[in-house]
Order: sequence, then structure tokens, then C-alpha cells
Amino acid sequence: MRVNPLLLASACFLLAWGGCSSNPFPQGERLYAYHCSNCHMPDGSGLEGLIPPLAQSDFLGLHPEQVPCIIRYGQKGPIVVNGKTYDQEMAAISDLNHFEITNIINYIHFAWGNGLEYRKVQEVQSALDNCSPMPSSEK
Repeated sequence: MRVNPLLLASACFLLAWGGCSSNPFPQGERLYAYHCSNCHMPDGSGLEGLIPPLAQSDFLGLHPEQVPCIIRYGQKGPIVVNGKTYDQEMAAISDLNHFEITNIINYIHFAWGNGLEYRKVQEVQSALDNCSPMPSSEK
């Protein structure tokens, strides 16, 4: 069987081009859009004075073990992000599994120029297994 070289070249181009997505975490982006963007905004900017930003958020890098717990169990009480205190309660998203939470975290770490480290599923699962209430001074 002879393969058309033009067809083969076109197929290789499409595979290579499709694999160079600007977002390596499309599932995390979809999950973020569905579960998080109403409050944290599609661009991660948050809601001034009420909802903390995720874009350029120091909290994400300073408290990586708490982020999965906050996503799964919500947040009550004050939380300091980029030097500002936010005290709006965040609802739990308890129906997400640890794979989905990992995808959301990795999307947030990659999006908006955050440039934070990739989180492994095992790290997120370990954090979820060890969730404990945050002390008042760290919220």
C-alpha cells in the first residue's frame, strides 16, 4: 500500500501543531471555569476586597499544602493574600476528586504568569489526607 506523501506530511503537521497547545492543563482550565471562575474571575483577578486573586497570588506559593484542602473543604475566616486580608467564606467543592483538584491547581499555577511548580497527584492526595484547620493567624 502506497501512502500519499502530501497526506502524510499534512497529518504530521496537524499532530505536531495540535500538541503545542498554549495551555498544558486543558482539563484544569475547564474545571476552573466551571467551579472557580464565578468568584475568582476568568482571569484569576478575584473580586476587589471580597474574593482573593489567584493571579500573582503569594498565598499559592507560600501555602502549597493548604491549597488542596481549601478547594475540597472551603475556607472560613480571614485569609491574607498579597498583603490584603479577605474574609469572604469560600464554599467547599467536595465532589472533586484528587485528580481534578490537581488539575485545577496545575492550571492555576501555570495561568496568568504565576509560574509556580507543577504539583503531582501524590502530593495533592497527601495534602488532602493531612488536611487540618488553619490556625487563625495563617488564614
